[in-house]
Amino acid sequence: MILKQTISIGKFVRKRKVSKFKTVIKGLFEKKGENILAIDVSKQSTYTDFLVLCTATSNKHAQTLADKVVEEAKKSKLSVIIEGYQQGEWILLDLGSFVIHIFLQDIRDLYDIEGLWHGMPFYSIEEELKN
Repeated sequence: MILKQTISIGKFVRKRKVSKFKTVIKGLFEKKGENILAIDVSKQSTYTDFLVLCTATSNKHAQTLADKVVEEAKKSKLSVIIEGYQQGEWILLDLGSFVIHIFLQDIRDLYDIEGLWHGMPFYSIEEELKN
């Protein structure tokens, strides 16, 4: 079982000096992304500071979530590298300090990113996004 901490999204992003990403992450919730989770990988990863995981209910829903991330990133003048958009089963959006993974539930279960990063701090930010 993976232990998750609940943390204010504002505190989370301020702590990591990446406030531009707050709007991007909120976009996932606005478009009905499910089980949104952040993993702080900054002490183990050389390519990003943290991962944001989100579940989509269909391929089209995954693409809609990715479109929202890209839209919000452009507003914040952030560059985004996208992989997996056409298939829509697992879409990866690389924003430098953040890498967002949007999965269908069966793909998320299969690849178990949470399990790969066992021992790293996990943050549930979904509760605050509801407000």
